[in-house]
Amino acid sequence: MAALSTLPLAPFPAGTEAAALPFLERAADPESTSGSRIDALRELVSVMPSQRRGGSAVPPPTGEVNNHVHTIYSFSPHTPAMAAWQARAAGLAAAGSVDHDSVGAAEEMLESSAILGIGSTVGFELRVSLLDSPFAARKINNPDSAGIAYMTIQGLPRRAIPATSEFLKSISLARGLRNAKTTAAISVILTEAGYSKIDYARDVLPLSKVSEGGSVTERHILAAAALSIMSKHGKGPGLTAGIEKQLGIVAPPKLAGWLGDPGNPHYLYDLLGLLKSGFLDRVFIQPGPDECIPVRTAIGFARRVGAIPAYAYLGDIAESPTGDKKAENFEDAFLDELVPYLGELGFQAIAYMPPRNSRAQIERLRALMARYGLMEISGVDINSSRQSFNCPEVLDPAMSRLLDATWALIAHEKLSGLDPKYGFFSPVNPLAHKQLTERIDLYAQAGRSLDPGRPEDPTLLARLVANWS
Repeated sequence: MAALSTLPLAPFPAGTEAAALPFLERAADPESTSGSRIDALRELVSVMPSQRRGGSAVPPPTGEVNNHVHTIYSFSPHTPAMAAWQARAAGLAAAGSVDHDSVGAAEEMLESSAILGIGSTVGFELRVSLLDSPFAARKINNPDSAGIAYMTIQGLPRRAIPATSEFLKSISLARGLRNAKTTAAISVILTEAGYSKIDYARDVLPLSKVSEGGSVTERHILAAAALSIMSKHGKGPGLTAGIEKQLGIVAPPKLAGWLGDPGNPHYLYDLLGLLKSGFLDRVFIQPGPDECIPVRTAIGFARRVGAIPAYAYLGDIAESPTGDKKAENFEDAFLDELVPYLGELGFQAIAYMPPRNSRAQIERLRALMARYGLMEISGVDINSSRQSFNCPEVLDPAMSRLLDATWALIAHEKLSGLDPKYGFFSPVNPLAHKQLTERIDLYAQAGRSLDPGRPEDPTLLARLVANWS
């Protein structure tokens, strides 16, 4: 029977102090409780303060940020505690969790980041329907579906986490029904090709945190399929030859090289990427309206709870960083039409990934965001052990607005807890009359002024807004 612990963990950074390992192993354990993982980090910094303030494995902060880290509550090698620690170990000044259809990681991410002394922000990602829009027949930012788009809900105030969990329950239920059908379809193909069958309840659900408010994604299903394939072929060149012969899947040269190495520590994630790009389309079932709710419904919920609805820009793809997306064209061809429409729908921001897009793509997107008053949010989609938490692109002086936006996002979350009127886009915000760029500057200054160990200290928060008018 598969279990979450079957999936490989992300390796600890080189130079990790040996005395830190027992604590980090506890914090990384996907089968333990959230409270146990948080306690492990707390014990770590109490006996080894270098792990918070600098040391062999924890460099001084570089100023980098990453607002889009997936955790075990969707699909990732990282517990929320380890996502915070890996971010700190990479020198990041702030990090945020964003899981598919789940905020199960949020409380642990906030607590862990405070323990480690870095800024934190939380949100979630979901697919929404634009089938009643002018873009219904187009692939917008979703490789699997026309008229269905990915969006993120960023800067979720802590007080809104319970309501968000409740809001996502029906979406997760609908997704689970489709997942079971997808698993059955994959199992038929596997057994016909000579592999062992996979079962949704036995092999897929145990790879997830669904019992603790997590979601089950296509990656969980493909991970179960990958484990079935590996049980037959093992690791190494025999696997790539076997799946080419029995499943007709040909690995591109880079992935073939990785999968040809039996000692590759990222083996399952690399195989998963190959299956996602070369196999999933054979069995993919289009999601229905219960799973992909209308975009206006999602935006309306985000704004009611004081979060920030953001469109997730993908852009035309030449090469996928994780090997799980084919070269393909998306919204770049109609971006001039799309961005103003997003503003009309009620989106307040656009999130994008600086390492994924060219400078020309980013400059064009940023010009449109400025024209239509949309906040820009940065984040690198982390869901594989092969990916680095570092995003040096955000340190380019030309990208400095992304750093400011992250700290503004953090201030928005914490100040919303003090009083909802201090939400960044609140219509009764005392700064609502100011231009977007000026508000971002003021919120960024507030975010950087927070005590990262006590970011929700009401006395400090009240002091930060005392002179706002």
